[in-house]
Amino acid sequence: MRSSHPRSAAVAALVATALASGLLAGTADAAEGAVSADPVRIHDIQGTTRISPLNGKAVTGVQGIVTGVRTYGSRGFWIQDPDADDNPATSEGIFVFTSSAPTVAVGDAVKVSGTVGEYVPGGAASGNQSVTQIAKPTVTMLSSGNALPEATVVNEYSVPAEYAPAGDPAAGGSINGLTLDPSRYALDYYESLEGMNIRIGTSRVVGATDPYAELWVTVKGWENTVKRGGTLYGSYESQNTGRLQIQQLAPLAQQPFPVANVGDRLTGTTEGPLDFNQFGGYTLVARTLGTVKAGTLAPEKTKAQSPGELAVATYNVENLDPTDPQEKFDNLAKAVVQNLASPDIVALEEIQDDNGAKNDGTVSAEETIKKFTAAVVAAGGPAYEWRSISPENDKDGGEPGGNIRQVFLFNPARVSFTDRAAGDALTATGVVRENGKAALTHSPGRIDPANPAWTDSRKPLAGEFVFRGRTVFVIANHFSSKGGDEGLASQHQPPVRKSEEKRLLQAQAVNTFVKDILAADKNADVLALGDINDFEFSNTAKALEDGGALFSAIKSLPKAERYSYVYQGNAQVLDQILVSPAIKNYAYDSVHINAEFSVQNSDHDPQVLRFRP
Repeated sequence: MRSSHPRSAAVAALVATALASGLLAGTADAAEGAVSADPVRIHDIQGTTRISPLNGKAVTGVQGIVTGVRTYGSRGFWIQDPDADDNPATSEGIFVFTSSAPTVAVGDAVKVSGTVGEYVPGGAASGNQSVTQIAKPTVTMLSSGNALPEATVVNEYSVPAEYAPAGDPAAGGSINGLTLDPSRYALDYYESLEGMNIRIGTSRVVGATDPYAELWVTVKGWENTVKRGGTLYGSYESQNTGRLQIQQLAPLAQQPFPVANVGDRLTGTTEGPLDFNQFGGYTLVARTLGTVKAGTLAPEKTKAQSPGELAVATYNVENLDPTDPQEKFDNLAKAVVQNLASPDIVALEEIQDDNGAKNDGTVSAEETIKKFTAAVVAAGGPAYEWRSISPENDKDGGEPGGNIRQVFLFNPARVSFTDRAAGDALTATGVVRENGKAALTHSPGRIDPANPAWTDSRKPLAGEFVFRGRTVFVIANHFSSKGGDEGLASQHQPPVRKSEEKRLLQAQAVNTFVKDILAADKNADVLALGDINDFEFSNTAKALEDGGALFSAIKSLPKAERYSYVYQGNAQVLDQILVSPAIKNYAYDSVHINAEFSVQNSDHDPQVLRFRP
């Protein structure tokens, strides 16, 4: 919207606003006779903390040059004051929220009147930082075709090594009220540039292009580098300060977003306003987008097991059901055969029921599994047999109506399954001692399904296998997701990770069960594997390993190779295979075939372990 006001009315309104905001001393009577006053500038609005000192106040005649216009999603535009103050903590840019498509253009000089606000992407419960903005604006055009304020260069030298200050205990761990220290903390540095025109040079892609037309780069080429091109998230203190999300201002219909894989390079100049959103935090919304230079990354293939080795794998196949395209079944099956070398036992996670997300009470997944195992045979793999237990309808979380569950596949030419009074969704399997050895009361069976730890979550599936006369116990897991946890760029530092509480209880239940097996036979071969939904350094992993009952075998890899998932540019562990003390001299492989690529058959990389029972 464009409008204009008489000069005298504008001056009076500006002074009145300044008085109301505490920017000028005096009274309303003094304002009436005032001729001029210093106008409110963008850096006055932004202030030196994350929350504007003018939050909730009306401002008048805020001047700036338009540096970006967004005509989709959160519609509005960014303006920047070309005449910066000398305080590095105060941003010179701000977002003007119009709700409808803006009528300004990049290079316009404008005056904006409206209400200052702090918009929290995702809502207050998300824990996200807020975006300082001007809403309900009245916009006055001053001129067009102006040169843009020079972009601030963001690179490995400008971004501090420390990620964030510790939150204020008196404010519930929030950093919102802390004075920004952009020379010391990366989050403070980015916040001091909120809404400003920034520029990055050639940068390494650390998060592949996703379905929402965004990718992740790092401006620190040396930071926690992964051999295949990513950036490793190896501890809670390793947030990787150089990561930035990249979007673009041009609608996809006008300018398709580039397709990039991890290890590619976004070359040249990428420039535009620095935004903050709920799906990744600080984001460069590119007005000018660099060019992707493709790397040489290729899907990995693991080594085939020798005749005397047992190969056990875990693979999250991402809500697989018969309504998925045959291509997805074929690609997943080819991965099992060609990339995983047809493991003897495969624990699958996220097998959905026979009609997928249709919520009509169907719980059987027989058609899903038949279609998948047929695709494996068609790809040249073994004729896998399977064992599973159908959940109660809508009791195991995941996509409503999908009834996801874990499934054991096994190659009967190499390994046999010991069926023992197969349990159902509500029956707990236990451990007994038979002929001096451990045995399950139900195989397949569920571990402690009545435990509140498994409410609205997948119950572990336990089974007995025999390979060359040796019993092997396998526990397939899919722990509760991280949904609801605060992001790394949360206003709380450290972020609140509420979901860990439930996974800790789940890990304790599995650990107790493994200890029951080892109490019956201390030399038992036990593998607990699956989508643990937590890191190898987490309290969840520590609880699984408690008392030496298990060891997360991915930690046998060099640190830079420990990842199965890429999230917001961080290569991290979610999928694990844990082994009991009797399993020694194993070979472990996190087989990278999905997480680093823009085209994925699943968002997880499968894991394979080979050993001699």
